[in-house]
Amino acid sequence: MSTSLLANTTTIANLLAAYEGESNAHLKYIVFAAKADAEGWHGAASLFRAAARAEEIHATNHARVLKQLGAEAKCQLHPADEKSTLENLKAALAGEQYEIDTMYPAFIAEAVTSDIPIAKRTFTWAMEAEKTHARLYAEAIELVEKGLKDSWAASACNFYVCVARGYTTVTAEEQERCPVCNLAFDKFEVIR
Repeated sequence: MSTSLLANTTTIANLLAAYEGESNAHLKYIVFAAKADAEGWHGAASLFRAAARAEEIHATNHARVLKQLGAEAKCQLHPADEKSTLENLKAALAGEQYEIDTMYPAFIAEAVTSDIPIAKRTFTWAMEAEKTHARLYAEAIELVEKGLKDSWAASACNFYVCVARGYTTVTAEEQERCPVCNLAFDKFEVIR
């Protein structure tokens, strides 16, 4: 594997794009959490905070790989386009689906073609965690659309985030270990 910056310009560009996307998602989800709390969807707010933490972990992992490849992690941050909680959940789900269906598969394929396993690994870890975010956002959308104020979407609840890879779950008993990286569940961060 060549680690010179010039030999990996596409991989570097992909890592920078992923870093920027995850950094902006982190900030956007913090704004969305405040809106959800203001609208009384405290569980949805907890989900946004947990996903924000996971996106921060993804950005940190991408930055680490950039450094290993001789590049600097830098990005432009954009203001969040805040709407209603339901619209914010739908926007978040659309962003996660784009990462799962389009962005990360293309980045992984390029990293494999370029034989840069550390880039493939960070992209794969992020994509696998994004799948849990998409599932949780889809559940929250259904609950908010139905107006179920007695559901987890309405009541503040704990989410558990793998501090190494950003995998996110709402059920403490769901996993003994992170299914993405095998980190012990007792090392997960609790986000409310």
